[in-house]
Amino acid sequence: MSRFDLEKFLVDVFDPVAGERAAVVVDRPRPGVADHDLWRERRVMAAEWRQGLAALGAKRGFETLPLVTFPTTGTSGADFPAEGEAGERRIELSSVLDGVSLLLALTEFSMTAALVDVCKRRPGADVFRSASMPGVQKWMEETSLAADYAEVARRCRLLKEAFLTADHAEVAFSTGHRCRFDLRHRVCEADDGYLHRDKSDDIPVINLPSGETFQVPYEGEIAGDVSRTSGELPVHEDGQTVVFRVDRNRIVDVAGHGEVAERYRAFFAADPARGNVAEMAFGCNDDARVTGNVLEDEKAGFHWAYGRSDHLGGKIGLTAFRSPAHVVHNDIVYAKESPISVSRAELIDVEGRRAVIIEGGAYRLW
Repeated sequence: MSRFDLEKFLVDVFDPVAGERAAVVVDRPRPGVADHDLWRERRVMAAEWRQGLAALGAKRGFETLPLVTFPTTGTSGADFPAEGEAGERRIELSSVLDGVSLLLALTEFSMTAALVDVCKRRPGADVFRSASMPGVQKWMEETSLAADYAEVARRCRLLKEAFLTADHAEVAFSTGHRCRFDLRHRVCEADDGYLHRDKSDDIPVINLPSGETFQVPYEGEIAGDVSRTSGELPVHEDGQTVVFRVDRNRIVDVAGHGEVAERYRAFFAADPARGNVAEMAFGCNDDARVTGNVLEDEKAGFHWAYGRSDHLGGKIGLTAFRSPAHVVHNDIVYAKESPISVSRAELIDVEGRRAVIIEGGAYRLW
């Protein structure tokens, strides 16, 4: 028997109230972006969640729009297209984005940054809040979506308290490589699975499944104050390990031989904004499993990301890239089940006091 109760989940996470307008949106394949079985399954899941939201709305007195679909962007971090469909009716997506108070996005490619842009256009948690679920799969209802979100929120708070006094982080990987992350001039955020109307965050957007505390490293935008993020970040992909060399918060070189190293060298050379170190985070959802799906993988342990950062509190946005097609925000995960893990991670304050977050691949805060 499934332990996931959709109605309870919707109430626990969102607690929608009478008078609201809610919508579920999902992207669909377009020419040049091929369909696949997991994507087809997600579109079915989106219809099921929309039906569950409508059933809750009938009890509580809020409206749920027909399922909204739109042609996929083909890349994570891009903006919404101008048009989509609601049911079988063609619509301007802005009519949905500007007309609902609660939106769930079960998409192939991440729309998190675009949803943050909507929030900036519609300030205030009472006006608009949304959950971004890029790459979500039905089976997550039995893993990370079924977590004890009260415990997830507690762990996020503990991590946030540790971040608040941190000047920088030092992370050592199981490969022996090390990296320092400059945490000055930034504020950390917790993606704790709580998105009620009273949520006090400036940007009421969460990822689902939830369970991480994150911060954008300082990117060096202040004149005369360079970023101190530097070191080596090992990346394992397609059976090969390469090393990203970082200086002043930018990936400046990719060390290694073979196809993966060559591909990444060309990728970062094509647009330097891609090499921005855009996030450093600790996932803390014990029900998350490492399967290669980054949406859940990142909730299982330490991760960092490269590319766009403005949607998380950084300074690198769409205009920093040479082309809209180059926009990216990609996470690299180092949970215990990953090919590379974290042997030690510490947050250090300006006085040199150290808070050990991870030691021997395991959390030490709880």
